[in-house]
Amino acid sequence: MYAIVDIETTGGYAAAHGITEISIQVFDGNKVIEKFESLINPGQPIPRYIEAMTGITDEMVADAPPFEEVASTVYNLLIDKIFVAHNVNFDYSFVKNHLEEYGFSLNVKKLCTVRLSRKIFPGFPSYSLAKLCHSLGIDIRNHHRAGGDTEATVKIFKQLLKGDKENFIEKSLQRNSKEFILPPNVPKDHFDQLPYTPGVYYFHDEKGKIIYVGKARNIRYRVNSHFSNNSQGRQKQNFLRHIYSISHQPCATELMACILESTEIKKLWPIFNYSQKGWENSYGIFAYEDQNGYMRMAIEKNKKLLEPVCTIHNILEGHSILRKIIKQFNLCPKLCFMQTSHDKCEGIKEGYCYGACEQEEDIDKYNYRVSGAIGSLRLRPSFAIVENGLNADEQSCILVLKGKFYGMGYMPSDVQIMDIEALKNLMTPYKQNNYISNLVNSYAARFPLKVKMLETETIQSLH
Repeated sequence: MYAIVDIETTGGYAAAHGITEISIQVFDGNKVIEKFESLINPGQPIPRYIEAMTGITDEMVADAPPFEEVASTVYNLLIDKIFVAHNVNFDYSFVKNHLEEYGFSLNVKKLCTVRLSRKIFPGFPSYSLAKLCHSLGIDIRNHHRAGGDTEATVKIFKQLLKGDKENFIEKSLQRNSKEFILPPNVPKDHFDQLPYTPGVYYFHDEKGKIIYVGKARNIRYRVNSHFSNNSQGRQKQNFLRHIYSISHQPCATELMACILESTEIKKLWPIFNYSQKGWENSYGIFAYEDQNGYMRMAIEKNKKLLEPVCTIHNILEGHSILRKIIKQFNLCPKLCFMQTSHDKCEGIKEGYCYGACEQEEDIDKYNYRVSGAIGSLRLRPSFAIVENGLNADEQSCILVLKGKFYGMGYMPSDVQIMDIEALKNLMTPYKQNNYISNLVNSYAARFPLKVKMLETETIQSLH
């Protein structure tokens, strides 16, 4: 037995929007044996664009029952049936969410007439309800109203049952099938091709444009989790509605997947990725000469035309760095803007400032120490993080040169000694960003045995 369902709503996702109309037709495979249809008071205003599309107004639902009053009826019609709808996850998410709000737990099998139609009737120009009906010669009446769309879906489903020569519907209902959880427009073989390895996956829209990039320790499990959870939020519903294909790029390690994800987000700017788009260090430590000739160091916002001595995450980190080098190189806290009061210099009191702030120390001697401090901040090690590769014949490598992430790639597992230029030729260069830099440095600190320090001219043994 099938429950063929259509709803009209106040918006695109169940977590924040209400149902304005519901229609259920119980279908036994040959004929409709029971119907239920009702306007619903959603308890919130209906947006104008929804009114224009459906014709349902606030006045029409003002005296309609709230969902609470029909919840028991809806639940009893659905509980022992297969839930069928055109783009089933949309309707199911709303109905399930509303039922749970009033104490009813719905957990039934689902069939999507979009996915079924793509498989059983391939090659149609579009699988939207109206255009699919046109391709199948079905007269759709009262479109964008629950009753009219449910009636059209029943007619589509009848043709699907008749045209299903390879028992695709039966296969879709099997427990290990992913047909009922995948977005309506994504071919199942796209999911079947996903590996159980680390890497990056991409969701594409109808035109092939990448709309989301994600990283995973296990690509297959991670992509599955996007669609198999019961989230009623906006992101999941947007995924389901807009994804038409899935692609992937395997990586040898989760760290490589994190790096690739970050570079892809920065490069592609996918519409449904929200993190990392604006995350960059906005501050740096700068050095300049004041009017008296003394070198000063200061924390400032990064500027396009000025090169900082080093970039920092925030002002607090900058303060920590400056305090350390002030004492290490006997610098003046006032000339580094770490003491802004007019009181006597703390450095003079404690003996590490020799009076530059009062112009009592020789300029050249002071500036020489500032230059040493600048050099220490700019001095960064070169190293490689070497781990297993994608197969037994290779090893993965993440390359950092003079403190800057250069790139990553794979090299033969028997490599012993190689010069830096040769190693660079094996790597794929990537544009560094601060997220990647922090990621790599943190990983290197956590797993020192995987780090191979590199000399300036020659890379010593990578084993």
